[in-house]
Amino acid sequence: MITQGNHLETRRRRNALWGLFIGDTLAMPAHWIYTLDKIAELFPGGIQDFRDPPHPHPESFMFKMSYEPDTASAARLGRPFDILHRHARFLRSNYDPPGPPPSGRKFEHGLFAPSSEERYHYHHGLRKGDNTVNAHLVRVLMRAVIRAGRYDPGMFLDDFITHLTTPGKNADPYTEIYLRRWFENYSKGLPPQLCAASQREIWSIGSHGGLIRPLVLATLATGSYQGLGLAVEHQHLTHRSENVAAALGVLVPLLLALVDGEDPAAAIPRFARSLRLPRTTGKRLSRLYWEYNGPNNIPAEEMWELHTSLEEEPFDLESLAREKKDAEVIRGLLSTACYPEHGVPLLLYFACRHDFDLRKALLANVNAGGDNVHRGMILGLLLGAVAAEIPADLRQGLTDHQELEKEINAFTETILQGTG
Repeated sequence: MITQGNHLETRRRRNALWGLFIGDTLAMPAHWIYTLDKIAELFPGGIQDFRDPPHPHPESFMFKMSYEPDTASAARLGRPFDILHRHARFLRSNYDPPGPPPSGRKFEHGLFAPSSEERYHYHHGLRKGDNTVNAHLVRVLMRAVIRAGRYDPGMFLDDFITHLTTPGKNADPYTEIYLRRWFENYSKGLPPQLCAASQREIWSIGSHGGLIRPLVLATLATGSYQGLGLAVEHQHLTHRSENVAAALGVLVPLLLALVDGEDPAAAIPRFARSLRLPRTTGKRLSRLYWEYNGPNNIPAEEMWELHTSLEEEPFDLESLAREKKDAEVIRGLLSTACYPEHGVPLLLYFACRHDFDLRKALLANVNAGGDNVHRGMILGLLLGAVAAEIPADLRQGLTDHQELEKEINAFTETILQGTG
């Protein structure tokens, strides 16, 4: 690990982490709104700063999400299984009353939403400046590293379980599918290291959420060779996914190059050439989801092909940013959903299109909707690393900015002391 760091290296690492938490909460109000006109209606002029999540959410289908742990086995094994707590009313579960009944009309993603007043935002109850659950799980990882002075997968998993099963610790009702399936496996008695669900069984395990903690952990390493190893090892604790691992193969060396001081205008397009754009465009993907009445109804073989079939030529980021308009790229060429094969090129497009400016690129990502929260965390990491400074209003607008400053500083010191 790194034995000594200079001032610039320390600043870049700290700023990268600030960028992650800012990218998360900036995007939170428009998370999972796919229709751009609806974002414009809810936020005239677009989101330009931290905002509360609106109620009702115009396209919510959180009520469709299910969580069914093996409660009998969990009780026999003495394993906690309740990860919903006071948020149980928003989802369907086998140990609490289900959420609101289905009603309403069909949306672009092919699923049904409940009636207007029951259309709860995925982050209902959070306020402007609050971070979402996956950002808090980054903090769980950081605190585990700080406490141990190194990365210990077992310690992280213990803290991960405690955080999500302790009432009051998680203020965010959004319980992503990887978390629900992880704890369903845990309730059955699987070893914690083997509880992650697989993309080959559940299509959305191959999502941006699997990239975030591994990228943060990769900054413990002296270079991309070791960094990628750390990242993939950690990824497999919660996401068994070819698409996530493939994206890490590009993003880890890119992030570490930026932390080391490379010019983003040269580094980001260079690493982007390692990517291949998906053959299925965002527009076609949305149409297929609609036609099948939701992605769960697409045959497994077809779903795999939709998300793993890539173009042969390298991704020319600079040409895309120069020759295409946002309206052609956002949701047309590239989906705003949770898939890395679309989202990673899209977030790099935002970076390049907005001259690698942290605030401008993050706001472009926010107002593109879809899975903007998790794209925003990755984009914030990358552009935070190259920012001369993080604007004070963005840092201080975070609800937990004082606690975050202590954790970010301590995590960075742990890295640079060579004890990670």
